[in-house]
Amino acid sequence: MKGYAKTTGRDAWTFGAHSLRSGFITEAAGRGVDLARIMDQSGHSDPRTVIGYVRRANAFKDHAGGGFL
Repeated sequence: MKGYAKTTGRDAWTFGAHSLRSGFITEAAGRGVDLARIMDQSGHSDPRTVIGYVRRANAFKDHAGGGFL
């Protein structure tokens, strides 16, 4: 992952396998991708782990701050 970050001109120390996986799951969940498909791609075997990411993806949905956040 660090090598890929360098090739994109980004600071390699700000990226890691976990942050990329987390970003993928967050984005997929936000787009309404089926949980089973997300798990198949991410390699997770426990849906509770993926649901933890999904919950974080929706943390600001319908938030009291409206469109400000």
